[in-house]
Amino acid sequence: MITNQERTDEALTAVVIEWRRKALEGELHASGTAHELETEWRRRAGAPFTNDDTLDMRPLEMRAARPRWWRFWRER
Repeated sequence: MITNQERTDEALTAVVIEWRRKALEGELHASGTAHELETEWRRRAGAPFTNDDTLDMRPLEMRAARPRWWRFWRER
């Protein structure tokens, strides 16, 4: 049996697509196998760097921390 590490990138991509299709069709243990294959596929491709700043689509003015309008510990 060939391991995931021994497959070429193209072969791994084809197998990932096949197992994900089986999982979506409802085959009992296909989702676990698809997950393992996708993990290897992502490891090879390299996970893209995501930064919270790049995901936040608000303008810079709205991202700035605003002071709270109340303070729980403030004396009256």
